[in-house]
Amino acid sequence: MNCNTCYVSPSSFLKVYQRMLNGARLALIPDVSVLLEGPDGATSPGPPAPLLAAFLKGFSIQQVEYSAVVEGRTLRTDCSHSDPDRLMALKRMGIVSDYEKIRTFAVAIVGVGGVGSVTAEMLTRCGIGKLLLFDYDKVELANMNRLFFQPHQAGLSKVQAAEHTLRNINPDVLFEVHNYNITTVENFQHFMDRISNGGLEEGKPVDLVLSCVDNFEARMTINTACNELGQTWMESGVSENAVSGHIQLIIPGESACFACAPPLVVAANIDEKTLKREGVCAASLPTTMGVVAGILVQNVLKFLLKFGTVSFYLGYNAMQDFFPTMSMKPNPQCDDRNCRKQQEEYKRKEAALPKQDVIQEEEEIIHEDNEWGIELVSEVSEEELKNSSGPVPDLPEGITVAYTVPKQQEDAVPAVTVEDSGESLEELMAKMKNIKKTPRVYCGQL
Repeated sequence: MNCNTCYVSPSSFLKVYQRMLNGARLALIPDVSVLLEGPDGATSPGPPAPLLAAFLKGFSIQQVEYSAVVEGRTLRTDCSHSDPDRLMALKRMGIVSDYEKIRTFAVAIVGVGGVGSVTAEMLTRCGIGKLLLFDYDKVELANMNRLFFQPHQAGLSKVQAAEHTLRNINPDVLFEVHNYNITTVENFQHFMDRISNGGLEEGKPVDLVLSCVDNFEARMTINTACNELGQTWMESGVSENAVSGHIQLIIPGESACFACAPPLVVAANIDEKTLKREGVCAASLPTTMGVVAGILVQNVLKFLLKFGTVSFYLGYNAMQDFFPTMSMKPNPQCDDRNCRKQQEEYKRKEAALPKQDVIQEEEEIIHEDNEWGIELVSEVSEEELKNSSGPVPDLPEGITVAYTVPKQQEDAVPAVTVEDSGESLEELMAKMKNIKKTPRVYCGQL
């Protein structure tokens, strides 16, 4: 018999449904009569078998099997292949020790645009415990070349539209949205309060702050707040030409903050608005934004769940498919006093830790005997090496110079001066011509 025409009796369906709810953390659906309607809306013996199977599979229950008698057959629905179980497979494969811990974390996302909205969606699908969204902009039709937002959401605030979409994706995630500009004086204090008290448990700080903004003013605001609170955060961005981007992990005191090595615009106190050319807007590629959001969330998961290597800085160049990575030490002369304060605090914590004995392995001698007396000597003497080097400047820890410029020796090349003969340029040129015309006689030439 065709399975599409097989129906579950209402009593069997409700029995399975009740058994399912007993083992799940889900509320009873108010009206299940829609599942008991036939193909044409008329009352039927029960829902089709494929519909019941799809319905049961939609619940995130692991390793639970349900069965119902269908026309003398057994309908078997195994939920072990649901999406949540695929995430739990990371634990069974030894990648993550405890993936379920993802539900205990709260992450704040500042900027729900091309990168921030996709970042929020990925974290929602990964099962994060709580998301705090900050943005003051509205959804526009001009945003439709990016991911996440849809045309019917035009006119809504980005945080409101994002919350509605994300709740439908995963209702188990807690959402807190704030529709304001964090750079204003009146909103900055509230922003700091939510970072320090808006965790999964009210009164506790969030576990991570993600910067997905598109201007330096907002980045510096987040940097100031996180330095003052000692809050770890990640910065991200996409270039104006839309073919490159980056992410950066900033741990106050341990790694360079955004003010330790600021961009020229920030260092020179240039107003960003004056840089915008009339009639020219920044390019936007959903592909680049998707890549940056992907590596950002990947770094977030590795940081929170403690697996793999967390990148302090990871760039992306779409033109050459180049992913540069590096780490930057904090600048002891940083303009942000809270950054310098966090550096001192980090040094005190490091000094208090018990020192581990470093065991130096002896180099293995490849050739014990040197029958021919061969030696490796430098072609440059110590004196020549010293003369070719200059003074080393005072640099922060972790930074070295590739080479130094030697001091110029005054007596290296004696200065040669020529007395002024008083002749004009034309007279000197005439002498040169006469010299060329003078015949030359060589030895042995007749």
